[in-house]
Amino acid sequence: MRDILAARQRALLEPFAWSKTLLAFDFDGTLAPIVDRPEDAVMRPSTRRLLTRVAALYPTVVISGRAYPDVERRVAGIGLRAVIGNHGLEPWKATRRIHRRVREWRPLFEAALNSERGVEIEDKNYSLAIHFRRSRAKKKARAIVAAIAQGLQKVRVIPGIEVVNVVPADAPHKGMALERERSRLLCDTAIYVGDDETDEDVFALDQPGRLLSIRVGRKQASRAEFYLDSQAGIDALLRRLARLREDTGTLVRRLETLEAAR
Repeated sequence: MRDILAARQRALLEPFAWSKTLLAFDFDGTLAPIVDRPEDAVMRPSTRRLLTRVAALYPTVVISGRAYPDVERRVAGIGLRAVIGNHGLEPWKATRRIHRRVREWRPLFEAALNSERGVEIEDKNYSLAIHFRRSRAKKKARAIVAAIAQGLQKVRVIPGIEVVNVVPADAPHKGMALERERSRLLCDTAIYVGDDETDEDVFALDQPGRLLSIRVGRKQASRAEFYLDSQAGIDALLRRLARLREDTGTLVRRLETLEAAR
């Protein structure tokens, strides 16, 4: 993995500023710092300002593991072209069939985890997120989740940072959501930034020249090509992307003026 903010990577980013590029971001741990209580997650004011600036320059979307209404509320007013929730499923594949299946799962996990203090089950209608951040027996709780999930059909268990996501195996993932938005918005290339295991579905697309993948936090096992040292680096990346696009626009306008004067 290579540091996307290293000076030598500026030349690598420049072609994306020239082309019709889709920018896509995860929310928690990427646009917003990880916090003890998921409901308290919020972007820093500087990140919100920079993301608004970037969204005016590039087609920009957010693809989050949060439920669609939740993440939509947190990014309202920024000028995004789309908000996708539930790891790529919501809203375009949010079916009653999937909702019924998840509704049947929840009481099984609740019964098994009832005595585990500090474990919280977040019901996102089309998936479950089981949070362990405040648990003192994380390993035991994870083992319980794995055991319950093993007895279910058409389920996918995706570990995360202090959380395990339980999602329908046949539901769209973040990689599919990115491809759908790139096609819908007629974009030739894409840049995606994420920090968690669910973002590996995007990183695994492996499309050199068409997809630039960036992971928040360096991890050798990740399929991402590049990394940011920490979540705080998102502001520097947004600022660089904005300046590259603005510089490109200025150059294009100058060339058009020179051409018109001939």
